[in-house]
Amino acid sequence: MGGDRPRGSRYRLADARERFNSWRAGRPFLAGVLTAMGAISILYPPYAGLTIGQLPIRMATTAGCGSLVIGGLVVMLGLTMWLQPVMHVFAGSGVILLALASIPVSNLGGFFLGLLLSLIGASLSIAWTPGQPASAHPSRAVEAPGAAVTALATDVRTQDEEVAQPPSATRRRRRAEADRRRVRSD
Repeated sequence: MGGDRPRGSRYRLADARERFNSWRAGRPFLAGVLTAMGAISILYPPYAGLTIGQLPIRMATTAGCGSLVIGGLVVMLGLTMWLQPVMHVFAGSGVILLALASIPVSNLGGFFLGLLLSLIGASLSIAWTPGQPASAHPSRAVEAPGAAVTALATDVRTQDEEVAQPPSATRRRRRAEADRRRVRSD
């Protein structure tokens, strides 16, 4: 947890932020956020009470039960995107189906706001691919100088590939290898 840092709340906060960022990088985080926001806007209108002065205004429709079921399932699939990133395609597909089902069932999909947020989150979830770890990223990898050139210059061939080459090319390659060995031994 940052053993080389001095102790203090500022450094603990920085460590917590680093841990959160590394956790967030390994999953479709924004897809889950948008999906959860869409679920909330699907769930909210049937249960919301608006009061203007002394006059309570309530939406008393049959959409309450459907909104609860659809919104609850969309929330669960949004959490699945975070907690089980391997299931991102399944969760995204389920959210798309539920968001489309919310149009007739749940007040036009939460007055289209919940529908749009859920569809965008589901699309991001389906399109998400796991990133490379920081050590595997080419710009962050630490290599010895000239390692890439050496790796490209190393020519490893099988016996079948040598047979496919004309005899003169094989002889030239063997002579070049022998010359390299002789230079290294000197």
